[in-house]
Amino acid sequence: MRPILPALFALCFAVAPASAFTMQETPSLAPLVAEGALPPVAERAPEEPLIVDLAARGRTVGSHGGQIRTLIGRARDVRYAVVYGYARLVGYDENFRLSADLLKAVEVEEGRIFTLRLRKGHKWSDGSPFTAEDFRYWWQDVANHPELSPAGPPELFLVNGVEPVFEVLDETTVRYTWQAPNPRFLPALAAARPPFIYRPSAFMKAYHARYADPEALEEAVDDAGVRNWAQLHNRLDNLYDFDNPDLPTLQPWVNVTPKNNSRYVLERNPYYHRFDPEGRQLPYVDTIEMTVAAGGLIPAKANRGEVDLQARGLAFGDAPVLKKGEKGGGYVTRLWTNGAASDVALYPNQTVNDPVWRALMRDVRFRRALSLSINRIAINKSLYFGMAKPSAVAALPASPFYDEEHAEAFAKLNRDEARALLDEVGLDKFDSDGWRLLPDGRRAEIVVETAGERQEEMDALELVQEMWKEVGLKMIFRPLDRDILRNKAYAGESMMPVWFGWDNGVPTPDAVPTALAPVDQTNFSWPAWGQHYQTKGAAGEPPATPEAQALLALFERWSNASTESEKAAIWEEMLEIHAEEIMAIGLVSGAPQPIVISKRLRNFPENGIYAWEPAAHIGAYRIDELYFAE
Repeated sequence: MRPILPALFALCFAVAPASAFTMQETPSLAPLVAEGALPPVAERAPEEPLIVDLAARGRTVGSHGGQIRTLIGRARDVRYAVVYGYARLVGYDENFRLSADLLKAVEVEEGRIFTLRLRKGHKWSDGSPFTAEDFRYWWQDVANHPELSPAGPPELFLVNGVEPVFEVLDETTVRYTWQAPNPRFLPALAAARPPFIYRPSAFMKAYHARYADPEALEEAVDDAGVRNWAQLHNRLDNLYDFDNPDLPTLQPWVNVTPKNNSRYVLERNPYYHRFDPEGRQLPYVDTIEMTVAAGGLIPAKANRGEVDLQARGLAFGDAPVLKKGEKGGGYVTRLWTNGAASDVALYPNQTVNDPVWRALMRDVRFRRALSLSINRIAINKSLYFGMAKPSAVAALPASPFYDEEHAEAFAKLNRDEARALLDEVGLDKFDSDGWRLLPDGRRAEIVVETAGERQEEMDALELVQEMWKEVGLKMIFRPLDRDILRNKAYAGESMMPVWFGWDNGVPTPDAVPTALAPVDQTNFSWPAWGQHYQTKGAAGEPPATPEAQALLALFERWSNASTESEKAAIWEEMLEIHAEEIMAIGLVSGAPQPIVISKRLRNFPENGIYAWEPAAHIGAYRIDELYFAE
C-alpha cells in the first residue's frame, strides 16, 4: 500500500517529541474533572492526538479562555459552525493541500483502494468511542437501508454505477475498494459540506429499528410527532445542520442550544483531537456565541464592535465604513481575496423553458455578445475602487491553472463586435424605441434574477443594464428570495440567474470539476442537464450541445483518473472550453472580502482566500487556534 498523505501531513501538523509533550488540563474544564463529571484530559484525548505545528505556519502558542461573538443571518445558519470548525477526516491546509485530520492516516492504492486509519482512543463529544463501527453503521444501516436512504448511498460512492466493497479491518481501520479509481473521494471528505461517512452509532442506534427496544422506539416516535422511526432517525441525524444539541459531534465546539433560536451558544468539545505543542487541548477559545441578525444589520453591528469575528454578511462595499469604525469598535478589518471565480456572474440558462430564448442562450455568439458589451473596467472602478480585476469566469492567479488568456477571453469591451454578433444570431430587427426584437417579434428583454443579498450585485446589474442598452438589449432585473431563485432556475423559469462564479476559483488537479460540467442542477448555466445527471435520467434532460457533452465526457474521464497529471490535463481542457464558450459571464474577480476581527484575537491570518471551496470560508485557516491576548 502506498501512503498518499504523510508527506503533506508533515508540512501541516508536525508531531512534537513525546518527551516534550505533556497534556495540560483546560482551566474551564478543571472543575468538572475535579468533581468527577469529566475524565482528565489524558483520558479524554486520543492516544495519538494531532499535535499542530503552530510555528511552521507563523502562529504562536496561545492560552485558553474567552468567547467569540459572531452573527448569522438566520437560525439555520448555526450549521456554519461545522463549516468554520472544519474538523474533517482529511482537510485542506492554507495552501489547499490535503492532510489527515480526524484520521491518523490514509493509504491509497491505484486510486481506487482507500484505507482509512483512525486515531486509537478518539471519542465523540459525549465520550463514546469513535471507531470503525461508526463507519460500518453509516454504510450498512443508513446509506444502504431502504427506509433511511431510499435512493441508496450518495452518488459519490458510485464509480461507473458500482458501489465499493466496504470492509472493517479492525477497530480503527476501514477500507473502501472500488473497481476503478475514485478521485472524488478524498476531496469530498475535505469539503465545506462533507458527506459524513460515519455516525455516532452509540447514540443513533437508540432510534434505529434494528437496534432499539421496539416499545421505547415507538414511544420516541409518538413523542416527536413523526410518522415512523425512519423519519425520526433522519430528523436527529444532522451532523451538518448542527441544530440537535443531543447529537454527539467531532467538531471543536458543541452546540448546546435547541434549534430555531435567535442565539446559539457553542461550548468547547472536551474530547477534541487537536493539541498545541505545549499540551494544551484546542480550541483555545471556550465558547462561541452565534446571534441571529438581519443581513442588512450585520455590517452596522460589526461597526459598533458587537462581533469578534465576522465575514459572512459583509461585502466589499462595507469596507470603508468598517475601516472608519475600527478605533471605537475595538476591531481590525482584514481584506482577504474572494476565492470565487467571479465576484458577480450572470448565467445564461441554456435549459430555460422558452424555446426562443433557449436557442439564443445555447448560441455561443449570443453569449459572447453579452460579454463583449460589458465595460468591466468601469464596473471595477465604480464598485471596487479598482481593487478587483476585470475578468471572465476563470481560474484565479492562486490556482496552478491560471491562464491570463482565459481571464481575458471576450472580457474586453467591444460594442462593434457585440452588435455584429447580435445581428448574426437573428437579432437584427428593432422596434420604434430602438430595442432589438426576437425572431418571433417580441422585444428582446433579458430578465435577470438575483438573490438580492449583496449591494455590489445590484449595483453591478444597474451598470450592465445601461451597457446592454448601448447594443439594443433591454435588461430587466429583480431580486428574489434565494430559495425562490433556485427553484425557478431548476424549473426552467429563470432566464438568467446571477450568482458568484464557480465557488472554487483556485482549483488544483484534485478538485472535482463539478462546476464546469452539466452534472449538478445548482449550476445555473444548465439546471435541467444537471438534474438529468443527478437523477440518472429520471428528471431533466440530457445535454443538448456538443460543448456540454464534451464537458460531461471530460468530467467522467476525470472521475476515473488515477494520476495527478491526468487530472490536470483534463482540468486544462475543460477550462479552455469554458474560456471559448462563455458558459457564464463574469464581471470582476479577486474582489476584496472584508473580515472583521477583534484586536484582542491572535493567530488569524493577515491575508487569505475567502471561498466556500476549498477553504470552507475561514475553516481551512483553523479558527480553533485563535486565542485572546488578554
